[in-house]
Order: sequence, then C-alpha cells, then structure tokens
Amino acid sequence: MNEKKKTALSAIKPTGRPHIGNYFGAMREFVNMQDTFNLYVFVADYHALTTVTSGKTLREQSYDLILDYLAIGLDPEKVILYKQSDIPEVTELMWIFDCLVTMPWLERAHAFKDRTTKGIEATVGLFNYPVLMAADIVLPNADLVPVGKDQVQHVEMTRELVRKFNAQYGETFKEPTEAIREELAIIPGTDGQKMSKSYGNIIPLFGTDAEIKKAIMSIVTDSKEPSEPKNPEECNVFAIHKLITPEPQLSEIRKGYLEGGLGYGDSKKMLLENYLAFITPMREKRKYYEENPGIVRQILDEGRQKIQAIVRAKMKEVREKVGL
Repeated sequence: MNEKKKTALSAIKPTGRPHIGNYFGAMREFVNMQDTFNLYVFVADYHALTTVTSGKTLREQSYDLILDYLAIGLDPEKVILYKQSDIPEVTELMWIFDCLVTMPWLERAHAFKDRTTKGIEATVGLFNYPVLMAADIVLPNADLVPVGKDQVQHVEMTRELVRKFNAQYGETFKEPTEAIREELAIIPGTDGQKMSKSYGNIIPLFGTDAEIKKAIMSIVTDSKEPSEPKNPEECNVFAIHKLITPEPQLSEIRKGYLEGGLGYGDSKKMLLENYLAFITPMREKRKYYEENPGIVRQILDEGRQKIQAIVRAKMKEVREKVGL
C-alpha cells in the first residue's frame, strides 16, 4: 500500500442482499475512495453472528457480498478485500479492550439501547458490538472510517477506547475519524422510513427485474391526483430519482411535480426504467465473477494474506505491551 496515502476502512454485514441504500450510502463511496486512499473493505461476518444463526446462510451471504463488492467496481489491485473472520486477532483484541471498558460505558451504545427499550433481550454479542468494531478499525491502523449517521457513535467510542489503551500501555493506536456524506445519510425506503433490511422496505441492489419492479411500484406516496401540484422534496419516489435519474430528465420530472401533470404511477415507471438501465453494467460484472469462482478465491486469498501481515505485526506489539 502507498505510505503517502491515508488508510480508510469500512465494511457491511452479510445479513441479506444489499439494497440501494447500502450502495448510495456506503458502497459507492468505497469505489470513489479506492484511488485516493489505502482502502480496506471487509465482510463483517463476525458482526453478522448477532442476527444470522445458520452457518450455511452466513457462508452464502458472505460470498454473495464479495461478488457484490466486485460487481460495483472495487478493484482488487487497489483495495484489500477480506472477510472479518480471516483475522481472528480482532476477537483477541476485543477481549483485551473488554478488560479496559465498563458495562455502563457500553450501555450508552444506541444499538443496545434501541433494542432494550423495545423490550427485546440483547445478546452479549450485541452489547459488545462497539468493542469488536473498535478492534476492526484500529488493528489495520485506519485513519478514516466512512459511516452512516447511525454509526458515528461507534467511531467516537473507538476513539475513547484508543485513548484509554494508549494512556494505560503507551502510544499504540491511531484515533480514527469518521467521514459522513450528509446528503446521503438517510435514504428512504419504500415506506418512507430509513431504508433497512430490518424494516423490510428495501429496493434490492441486485434483485430480479420482478423484485425491483415490485419494490419501486410499492413506494408509499400521498393521495394527490396527477393533475395536482406536488412538492418533489416530500416525495419518496423523487428522493430515489435524485440518486438514479440523470439530467435533463430529473429537472423535467421535478417540473412535472411542481406544475402538476405528472402522476406518481408514471414517476415510478420512469424510475424503474432508469434503475434497470443503471444496474445493468454492474449485473454483467457480477455474473462474470459468479461464473469464475477461482478468480474470486484468488482475490480473497490475496486480501487475506495482505491484511494478516498488517494485523499480526500490530497484534505482536499489543501483546508485548499488555504482557502476554
């Protein structure tokens, strides 16, 4: 990797097929960053164990996510692409960090609080999630972590943990910073809430034509007639148009909303057509990798070897400092 470049790191959990919220909120940014950063991107399969309880499902979804990463344009010559479980050192460091943090400190985490306030029992894995995430970030010496707004707290907690470790054992880890794209921080799902697999309101990134059509045509709108003026900035359909639809068509659609004459049904049909055109090149690339599993295995093997070399050197330093 280029020593003159800063290091960025991010990941997605293999808990189901990625949706366009994942793509525009995170995955596309990875592609944009690969020329300007030393970029590490991994499949967060350890994190997925908090919700995925089938080994077969986890393996399949992890592999599918690797195909998705390659399909969107991540270049293995520029990016270290790996599975989280390829570096078990992160769970070793998590234990060392666990011995520095307190339960009240972890109880501040939004994901834990959200679950418990809903009356749902949280596993130790969910409770400890921010500590594992901290280990993910600091072991490869990441400077920057692209995250959504809901993950900012985890990066803040990572910084706090770094300060605590460095104060106890001497300067060892960098304090990472988060990078947020405010305009894409929340991408609405088909029901108007934040797009999320847990809400069942997604538009799948690599779904079939029928699945994508069903999702787009089900986007919730108000009851205004086609002839009535509408505010495009209050429309869930137009919010997706802004991500997909090119100019000058986007301005024409906006005009049709503001002046009246464009119905939501026609707007959805245009969105569907534009989305399918948008996704076609990525679908073709994904099919290529799907038909060449040997190439995928080689990419993962090379990524694993590169990240292990970095992580093991750092972990050797950590062990010596804590007395192991």
